[in-house]
This record gives sequence, structure tokens and C-alpha cells, in this order.
Amino acid sequence: MNPDILKHYLADSPPSVVPLAIKPHFEALNDQEKLYAHYISVACFAGTRIVLRQVSPESEHIYDFIITLYKHAKGDWKKVQKDAGLSDDELKAFLEYSAQFLGNAGNFKSFGDSKFVPRLEARQLKALATLTPETLELYEKFKDSIFAGKNEESMLLGYPDGGHVTAYYPDSPDITKEEITIISDFLESKKLLPENTRVRKTKDGFDVLIASAIQDPSKDARDISESEWELEGKLKGKKLRLVFGDYSKEMAKIAEAIKQAQKYALNDTEKKMMEEYEKSFTTGSLEAYKNSQRYWIRDKGPMVETDIGFVETYRDPHGIRGEWEGFAAMVNKERTRAFGELVESAPKLIPRLPWNKEFEKDKFLSPDFTSLEVLSFAGSGIPAGINIPNYDDIRQTEGFKNVSLGNVLSAKPPNEPIPFIKESDLETYSKWRDAAFEVQVGLHELLGHGCGKLLQETKPGEYNFDIKNPPVSPLTNKPITTWYKPGQTWGSVFGPVAASYEECRAECVAMALSCDFDILSIFGFGDGKTDIDGPAGDVLYAGYLSMARAGVVALEFWDPKSRKWGQAHMQARYSILRTFLNAGKEFCELEYTKDDLSDLTIRLERSKILSHGRPAVEKYLQQLHILKATADVENGTKMYDDITHVDNFFAEKVRPAVLEKKQPRKVFVQANTVLEGDKAVLKEYEPTLEGMIQSYAEREYI
Repeated sequence: MNPDILKHYLADSPPSVVPLAIKPHFEALNDQEKLYAHYISVACFAGTRIVLRQVSPESEHIYDFIITLYKHAKGDWKKVQKDAGLSDDELKAFLEYSAQFLGNAGNFKSFGDSKFVPRLEARQLKALATLTPETLELYEKFKDSIFAGKNEESMLLGYPDGGHVTAYYPDSPDITKEEITIISDFLESKKLLPENTRVRKTKDGFDVLIASAIQDPSKDARDISESEWELEGKLKGKKLRLVFGDYSKEMAKIAEAIKQAQKYALNDTEKKMMEEYEKSFTTGSLEAYKNSQRYWIRDKGPMVETDIGFVETYRDPHGIRGEWEGFAAMVNKERTRAFGELVESAPKLIPRLPWNKEFEKDKFLSPDFTSLEVLSFAGSGIPAGINIPNYDDIRQTEGFKNVSLGNVLSAKPPNEPIPFIKESDLETYSKWRDAAFEVQVGLHELLGHGCGKLLQETKPGEYNFDIKNPPVSPLTNKPITTWYKPGQTWGSVFGPVAASYEECRAECVAMALSCDFDILSIFGFGDGKTDIDGPAGDVLYAGYLSMARAGVVALEFWDPKSRKWGQAHMQARYSILRTFLNAGKEFCELEYTKDDLSDLTIRLERSKILSHGRPAVEKYLQQLHILKATADVENGTKMYDDITHVDNFFAEKVRPAVLEKKQPRKVFVQANTVLEGDKAVLKEYEPTLEGMIQSYAEREYI
């Protein structure tokens, strides 16, 4: 591969290693709560190997290589260095790669889906491998795949027939996007949910691999009684089979840990939630999993908050299969108070959005909205906020929960540079960006993901709107002509674009409503009166600057060869930057004097946010919302593809400047919990490369 291209795929040097501080919040729990949190943490991290197998074929072997080396040397990396004959820089390069690998639970970035490779030569890695027979055996399994491939396509996650990498379709290098689509549509017609599945192509057809501890669940424990079909149409003559027991060893460990957690659950709702989790992870039933989520949203204000399972679908190229994740966290009561006030205000805030009540839920289902301090978050990356469950039928009629992850938001490396912000804005931006981000996350999760109605034919002949007098679309001023048919979901209709499109809609809701000073006052900024030059105005300005900057930085996650976005949120933020720019130079402009754009900065006029920025965002938001609500996939996809299109200026000028200044993403060193007698105690680690590796090596249950 071209060296100029390869340098963008090298592991961060150094990665930004930060601690996920939790001790005072864990110590505030009583003994029962600590044990509950402990066993949930065990269940979460027991799924680490599932994540590794979902990322790439080589990830689990690389993981075992790193952990085996650590245990061989008992954590003494100087001994490893001496025995392998490495220089200080060579050992440092291996540790940097290892920490970044563990932070992403694989060798592809969780934020961007691009591969990263060690800053080592093959001979240096081979020297490490020769230290034990086990590491040498593991090295032979990944030696050809840990480094860069022959072309850029192999450095990105995506469909196999596009030359990309995916582990959601294992041992199936010749499976096509069309075949995946046909199989997914067929399973949808059978009402089999896809989140805990993978698909494998076989000689005579396809196996749908279902994650479960047992390989032959009884028919009454399954979501559908059938398990084999003869396909028709383009796949006529091929068989489709359901195969249970994917990740069976890991799923059994998870189910057992959940069973232990149930003993220490703090109320009957949590006990029933754990019971449904155990049933789902044992049998593979996603209907049982949905029941767990129903209990979860009813568990209001718990001391220990958790959710666990195959949740987000960002990394499946088809956008429907979920990656394993799970967390255990403690509630930050002081921060949660502001979110509670926001929840109470929600019914009067939603009508401010640019659509009428026919495109909104009949009643806002007030969720639990808490600020959490994370004890454990297992998966490929840690978000700043979460709005789940992702099942539309539950969200639309039963409710959802929002959580903001406080210690994730506040974790920062020292002296972090901030490119693309003007020198004159730097003091304001640095002072207020955390506050602005908390506002953004709160509005994004609660009102962004929490608002909106999907117009549906819920059953044949039954509708959740007046079919004889359909709502009038504000986009066309004519009655709507499209809606969701029975069995269709937002994800199944909009497919691969759904995740990014919905993140964009939620971001735009937050950008629009953060302009209301009474909302900013809920978070403790200002007295509710419009004052663009006061502290609340500082928060608003920092929020708009942050979004514009995120839209510029987003280009790191766009691949010029495949013309593919590798990260849902960043595609969304790029489109909002374009919306700002389209509002006119009097509001927002990219400024530079050098041909290579090395001095690129963002000029965003604070005084024009309310007059230019908000109207532009609301116009875009209205399109996003109405097209989603009416299942208008044709116009919705075209509109979103158009605004996220990367033209020559952004591809050839802005993107290289972004890559030259890209900053490493944070790698979080998390504490462990261990049992001492009949109590759970906390064990923390140094926020260093070595501390990151040690924290994983000491999770024996993995």
C-alpha cells in the first residue's frame, strides 16, 4: 500500500489513555448494590470475545496474543522487551497498539470502522511471538491480517462483495449484498428479529446463526417454531436454516452471571428483568429480550443502572445486526435533577419542533433520564449518552430510557489540542464546550430520539392515523401517500442509512431546541431570558461551534476510494455543517489563507445563530422527520445522500487538512470488581498503556 495512505491507518502514537473515574460512586453503594453491580459487570465483559468475533476474523487471536504475553511476563514488560530483543521505541509501539486494540475490542476503530495497524515491522512482532509456544501459534493465525492489506477496501468494514471486511457474515467471502438483502427480507417476513444473528453462506444455502447458550432450545422457547425453509426467487433451490448456539460458551457465562445478579436485584422489576435476560441469552429468544427491555424501562431511578445485549446495529454493513455491549453504572443524583426537570418540561417543548401534532406521538411517554457514572462498559467503545431500547413498537407505545454518561463526558487528556477553532474563540470554546455537550446529549437523547410518530398500518386494515383523511405533509402541502406496512420497522425500511439518518434527526432536534434560553436555564445556564452575549449565550455558541467543528473533523471517517462513510454520527454531523454553510456566509464559513488549508478555521457568527442558524437547522430537521415518519424511503434516502455527499473541495482540500491534524480518540481504563469473601470490592488501574492491558488481563471471566 502507498506509504502516504498507510500512515493514516497506523495506530495512534500515543493513544489518549484516560481513567474512567468511579471510586466515590461505587463506594457509596451498599453491599447488596455492589454485588449486583459486580455480577452485571461480569456478564457484560463475558461478552468481550463476542465483540472480537464480530469485528474481524483475526481480532480474537490478536487479543489472546496480547493477554498471553502479559501473563507470561507477569506484567513485566521490560522482561518482554529484553527477551524479544526490542528497543524502547519498539516496545512502546507494541504497547500503544495493544492499548488501542483493547480500547476498541478489535483491530478496527469503533468510531470510524477503519483498520489500524501496529507501528512495528513483521520481524519485531515475530520476535515477541517466539517468547512462548502459545504466542507463536497465535501469531501464525494473524500474521498476514494484522498489517495493512493489499488495497484500501480491506482496511474498512463493509459488505464482502465491496472488498471490505465483516465478521457478521463469517466464512462467507463470496456472499453478496443482494443475498444478504434477500435473506434479511425473508426473515423479516417470518417476524424473526435479526439483532443477535449472523449469516453464513454454505454449499447448499445459508445458515442463520443465533446467539444462545444452548444449541437446541425447545420449540416453545423459540421465537418461531420453524427452523428450515426452501428459498424462492433468485435464491430458488437454496436452503435457509436457523442454527442455534452461536457464541454458546460466552452466552452460557453471561447467562450464569445474570442469574447470580438476580440474587442481589433490588426490587421485583429488576428480578424479572434479569429473568428475561437469562432466558434470552440461554435460548436465543429476542422476544424474551424485548420483555427484559419492558421491565428495564419500568425500573425507574435505580441505584445501579444497566442494560446489556445485542444493541446497536452501526457496524453490520446491512444495519440490522447488533453488536454485543453492556454496562453497569451508578446514578449521579445531582446531575440527574436537571434531566428530571427536562423530562417534566418535554410535553411543552416538543410542540416547538417544526411539525404538527399529527406527526407526533399522541402522548409523550415520560422516560427515566439519569446521569450515570460508568463502572463497566463492555463493547467496542463507550458513548456519551444512550437512548434505548431501539425497538420501535416499545418506544412508540411503552416508553424508553435516556442516560447521560457523566464520567465519560468529563474524561479528558491533559493539554488536548483543538484544531479548526479560531484563536479568538478558543477561550470561550474551551470553557463552555463540556457544558454545551451535556446540553446537546440531553436534548439529543431525550427529545431527539424520544420524539416523533411513525405513521403505520399496524395490522391489515388498521392504522394509527386517519386513513380517510391522511395528514398533510408540510413538505408538499398534500396528504401523505406512504406509511409503514404491517411488520415493517424504521430500520427494515430505511436499511443501512437508518442509523446515521436517525442520529442526524436527533442532533438537529438538539441544535434547534438549544436555542431556547428557558431550556438552557434548566441545565443551570442563565435565567431563561434571551441573552446571546451572556453565559447561556456562551453555551449556545460553544454548542454550535462544536457541531461545526465535528462536521469538519467528520471527514476523517469518510473513505475517498469507496466514497463510504464509516461512522453514523460523523456522517450526520457533516450534513449539519453543510446546513450551516448553506445558511450563508453571513452565518458560517470555512476560512483559510494557505493552499493546503493548514490554517483552516471555522467562522461562525454568534449574533446570527437565532436568525440564520436555527431556521436552517429546522428546515432540514422538518425534512428528516416527515420523510421518516411517513416511510418515504425513496425521497428520504435521496435527500440524505445528497447532503452527505462529499464534493471535490471537501474530499481533496479539507479532508487532507483534517487528517494532518487528527487527534487520537480516548481509550478508557476501567476499574474491575472482585469478590473478597461475600463482598464485592473495586480494583483500579493506572491510566497508562500498561494499566490498560493489566485491566483486561485480570478479567479472568473473559
